Amino acid sequence: MEFRANLATSLWLFCTLLAAIGCLYALFAAWCAAALGRAARGQPMGSKPPNGWPSVSILKPLYGAETDLLAHLSSFCRQDYPGRFEVVLGVQRPDDPAVGVVEALVGRYPELDIRLVKSATLHGTNRKISNLINIHAAARHEVVVLADSDMRVGPDYLTQIVGALHQPGVGLVTCLYRGLPLAGLWSRLSAMAIDHHFLPSVLVGMRLGLAKPCFGSTIALRRETLDRIGGFQAFRDQLADDYAMGAAVRGLGLAVTVPPLVVAHACTEGSAAELYAHELRWQRTIRLVDPAGFIGAVVTH
Repeated sequence: MEFRANLATSLWLFCTLLAAIGCLYALFAAWCAAALGRAARGQPMGSKPPNGWPSVSILKPLYGAETDLLAHLSSFCRQDYPGRFEVVLGVQRPDDPAVGVVEALVGRYPELDIRLVKSATLHGTNRKISNLINIHAAARHEVVVLADSDMRVGPDYLTQIVGALHQPGVGLVTCLYRGLPLAGLWSRLSAMAIDHHFLPSVLVGMRLGLAKPCFGSTIALRRETLDRIGGFQAFRDQLADDYAMGAAVRGLGLAVTVPPLVVAHACTEGSAAELYAHELRWQRTIRLVDPAGFIGAVVTH
């Protein structure tokens, strides 16, 4: 009887301790999120690089005509950027439905340099990177910016990230992102998972020096830096290619910086099965690149 009582007390103390740690984590995460909001509101438009605003190539690998793709791509075309920029998009099949969306994009912004690369050439097991290798061959400018097709940005996006890229010691710029629900209840739940779980956990990890993020939401680097890490070819067989690119740039002794700029990630899950598959895929990736962080997620849950 006494043993059972001691066991129950021990379990109570253990569960109470976990709950207390979880509460402290939630409060700290809320403070980090508030600090990000203050920094974003006080962020200037972007400091001018010493040698003027460089020309930029925006690379967009595409696969299918996903929900609101034209709106996402259009946001990258409506940039208040003082320098020149081009948008180079790529598909791996000539009959990809995204081709029609790109044609509509060109018609909407005829004054911009927008080009589409159609190439089925595979360079490795990562099809997105294969697409990027094909696209990059057609890019012409000094700074390379790549972003997933389901991202939506504001008009100051390029100015902010190029300004951050030209700070001393910076080799790569990446961006935090929030959820943008586009397909009803399940997409709203997906967006909530990003906003209320993923984003705060990243902010806490960064504040404690535990997280070293590099997201597909944005990867911006100079062409010279990309060449030094082996180009996109070096990541043709990587699953978490964005994380690997950030690690490679840090390996050069350069910083990967995250400005207080939050872009939008479109959430289009239309069913519980789609949401479950997305979350499971994401957790498997986290387990692969950060096993300790994956185990520590018990606190955030």
